[in-house]
Amino acid sequence: MARIKERTFGQVIRERRRQLDLTQEEVARRVKTSTPYVGHLESGKRHPSDKILTRLAEVLGLDRRELFFLANPRAQALLSPEVETPAESAWDDFRKNEQLRRVHNVTSSEMEMLSRVALLGDVRSPRDFIYILNTVRHAVGR
Repeated sequence: MARIKERTFGQVIRERRRQLDLTQEEVARRVKTSTPYVGHLESGKRHPSDKILTRLAEVLGLDRRELFFLANPRAQALLSPEVETPAESAWDDFRKNEQLRRVHNVTSSEMEMLSRVALLGDVRSPRDFIYILNTVRHAVGR
């Protein structure tokens, strides 16, 4: 199904219909629409409703979600807008901030533990590492 992203909605529908050795008329009957409508979908002249898209996915054995994004390419951008990635990670900022580590008396074993926390990828700022460290210290009674 990875090849679907390289093709248009209509091309994928036509190719899959042919793989299954179905005519446009047979697909139309199974999807409960007209033969010309299937032809218009394949040629890109028409846009499917969600109901038709779901039926096409079922009849042709295609992934409904991928088919939806093929038919609605702008929807993908709305659902997962590109997020700017910072030049440096919070871990790099924390690791390089000797003053912050000195003020909070961060030991080398604590740095090792925090480096593992950094692998989780959800820490957004150097201050978050101090919060995590203090939480761990509190939990172990230090």
